[in-house]
Amino acid sequence: MTPSLSLSARWFVLVCAFAGLVFDGIELGLMPVASLSVTKSLLGAEYTPTLAGDWFARYTASLMLGAAVGGIALGNLGDRIGRARAMGVSVFFYSLFAGLGGLVQTQEQMLALRFLVGLGVGGMWPNSAVLVSECWPNVSRPLVAGVVGAGVNFGVLLLSQIVRIWPITPESWRWIFKLAAVPAALGIVMLLALPESPKWLAARHAANNGSVKPSVRGSKRRSGILLELLRPPLLRITLVGTVLAAIPLVGAWAASKWMIPWADQVAGATAPGYKAITQGWWALGATLGSFFGAPIAGWIGKRLSYFIISLLTTALTIAMFQLTAPLQPSFLPIVFAQGFVATLFFGWLPLFMPLFFPTRVRASGSGVAMNTGRLATAVGVGAAGVLFAWLGGSYPMIGAFGALIYGLGMLAIWFAPDTEEKEDPA
Repeated sequence: MTPSLSLSARWFVLVCAFAGLVFDGIELGLMPVASLSVTKSLLGAEYTPTLAGDWFARYTASLMLGAAVGGIALGNLGDRIGRARAMGVSVFFYSLFAGLGGLVQTQEQMLALRFLVGLGVGGMWPNSAVLVSECWPNVSRPLVAGVVGAGVNFGVLLLSQIVRIWPITPESWRWIFKLAAVPAALGIVMLLALPESPKWLAARHAANNGSVKPSVRGSKRRSGILLELLRPPLLRITLVGTVLAAIPLVGAWAASKWMIPWADQVAGATAPGYKAITQGWWALGATLGSFFGAPIAGWIGKRLSYFIISLLTTALTIAMFQLTAPLQPSFLPIVFAQGFVATLFFGWLPLFMPLFFPTRVRASGSGVAMNTGRLATAVGVGAAGVLFAWLGGSYPMIGAFGALIYGLGMLAIWFAPDTEEKEDPA
């Protein structure tokens, strides 16, 4: 029988995981609110608004590429050295390299650091989700998914309030990167004191008592699972899962996030804190949306909920960029609504995605789909940067074009495998 943790130990795990995800969200929200100031400072006289948007896209693509690699590499590390230690490594990674951003002298140095930050950001999500679910086995999956998703977006909300009080400007931006290094202390606590998953410890004990070395057995098993996911009959499911994961990820970073540098461009000269207010309204909606996304999706049903979320997110994103503008009274309410609806996807994904795959490859299949979606995000954001320049540096146009990515979800969901009869997600 697998041993269980004490109640106090389980709460310690939950608090540490939530804190790690909050700081994860701060890292994700950092460049959208700081990129224009960083670019103005580092480029000096060479700065142009179009270049600012281009570098914002590059920073985002680099972070997403790092997150994809980190999700795979540090996710696998969690299977090898334990979820708690892998979480500690992830937090230490994103904190250390974010802090070094306060010392950069060129755009290229910042670009490289954003990739390294992404490694930790990508590794935090899978390890925290698995650790919490294994330490709280009797808690419903929608609640676990809500806590995990809300932690990230609460971090974005917290960042917005910090920079609202102390605005980021071209003359004063390095302090926010140095502040982002503080969570390294949490990483050390995780490495030294965080309880490990009882299920992982039991599995390691069983493997150590076997006739085959765990590392050899694990390596062979992972390669066999990957091959199974990439050939029929699971290939179609893997591809559909990747598309369904990529749509909200690409949409968020190639469309939605442009609203923050847009707010900075429009209001930065007269109201330096307006970009933080914009991010705060979006993050408040996103925190609620990511928490309630799984229960709402479970209540409506798999296909219909994804279709409705795709439809509403497309409409709200187009409205945000075409029917209003920063400083107009209607802008912030639409930003809030878009944040709420767009992040319902991230309650849907952990609730339904694992059920696409047979039990024997469920975790690996979900991981491959999510991380391939992140790779698609890096490519999509890079393409958005090129399109931004082609559109003459127009934020309303790039946002409206990017919104069409969400619309693809209304078609893609009908190719999803039928899972409701196999297992009740609620």
